[in-house]
Formats: sequence, structure tokens, C-alpha cells
Amino acid sequence: MIELIKQQFTADMSLEKKVNITREFLQIMAIKFLSDNNIFEHIAFVGGTALRIIYGLRRFSEDLDFSVSNPNNYDFEKIVYCVVNGFHLNGLDALASKKNGKTINSVFIKFSGLPLMLGLSGHKEQNISIKIEVDVNPPDGWLVKNSVVNKKYIFAVCHYDISSMFAGKIHSCIARRYTKGRDIYDLLWYLTKRIKPNYNMLNNAIKQTSGKNPHLNDNNIADFLIEKLSNVDMIMAIKDVERFLEDKTELNLFKKEILINTIKECFEK
Repeated sequence: MIELIKQQFTADMSLEKKVNITREFLQIMAIKFLSDNNIFEHIAFVGGTALRIIYGLRRFSEDLDFSVSNPNNYDFEKIVYCVVNGFHLNGLDALASKKNGKTINSVFIKFSGLPLMLGLSGHKEQNISIKIEVDVNPPDGWLVKNSVVNKKYIFAVCHYDISSMFAGKIHSCIARRYTKGRDIYDLLWYLTKRIKPNYNMLNNAIKQTSGKNPHLNDNNIADFLIEKLSNVDMIMAIKDVERFLEDKTELNLFKKEILINTIKECFEK
């Protein structure tokens, strides 16, 4: 597996990109292990990494996010075992650190010494990690579909449909207590694709976290988003997203007027 990762590096590639490519390879392998063990009978792939791997988003990601789609026989311990054991069988030393919350099950999987083996660091103690999170109490209203992924390996995944993923991203943008540039970048991607969110899921998600249903629809979503995002800290957003972008010139998109105009264009009547 070490050689497979190295084969993706080029001589002129930056260290930052090599780290991103390495993490993404590990993410793809983790998803494949879940698919091979039929874990997608119980969970659905969601979030920015799903958007990149399934729909070609042009930014790298840190976390693998999932939501429980079938609570019957859902087993987080099995998820962790399948992923860690899969890496072990492929010659990588993976160490899991789990945290089970009321609504989120999460695990950090650390690969000690991997940067040294890949020539990314001269320090044996340095590691690289991936994080897996599963939302065990997702808002009602989501819709799923199955897709075949062809990323170095071919395998099938169950994931939220694009409208449900958009609803989840809108909720993330307005619910976080801090500015996350990756959310803003993803939001712009959805908006420029003229995708309409799953309003049923979006309203349920907002009600779940705020206690109030905003009754969003095509007629009021633009004003709602503009109001909620009018105070976005674009400087902080740039600092958050910069290291994940394939094309750094896309940082020029992080202007409030561009965001507001794109919202208006997406939902224009």
C-alpha cells in the first residue's frame, strides 16, 4: 500500500498536496472496507468528502461523515473493526481512538510513522490520521441513493441524494458557532449547480437544533441564507479552506458580494 500511495506523487508536488493525497487514499480505502463488509446497509455517506468522491468537488477533506440510515443492527464497533482490520491486512499499522456521544459516534484512526515511510517527514513519531463520524440521530426527511465509485478501486456506496446533501450543508453553514471555509466553498458549489435543497430534511434539521421550524421553501430560502450568512468572516474562511483547495486561485471567490449574488442567482424566481 505504501508504494500505491507513492505512485500518486510527482517530483514537483508540494508537501501539502502529498499529505492531502495520502489522507484521501486512506479515506477511499476505509470506504471500500465498509462497502466490502456490507456496512452501507445501515449507514449513508454524507458531507464534503462524499461530495468530492462521488460528485467531484475540487477540494480535499479531512473527515469521513456518515448518517445512520437503518438503525436495525447498526454497530459502530463493527465499523471500527472493519476499517482497522482492513488496514492491518494491507500492511498498515492503524490505531483507533473511539468516542461515542449521544448523537455522534466518532473514531480517529492514526497511522504512526506513515509520513516517514512516505518521505513526507523525517520524524518517526509523526503520524497522519483520518476521522470517521456517524450521526446516529439524523433529521428526518433524507433520501438516499446507491452509486458505484471508481477511485483506484471500484465499490458501491449508499449516500444521501444530492438535494439531501445540500440540505445538510446549508444546516452546517448556519448552525456552526464559527466560520468554516470548507462549508462556504461547498455551499458555492451547490449554488452554482442550481441544485435545490431537500426542504423537508432542511426544515427538520433546523427544528432539531433550534426548536423552531422555519418553513423554508423556494420563495424564502434566498433571504434566509443572505440574512444568516451576512456576517461570515471571509478571512477566517480562507484560512480554514486554503490548504484543502486543488486550485488556490479559487480563494478569490471568498467575497461576501460573490456569495450573496450566487445565492440570489440560484434561487431567482
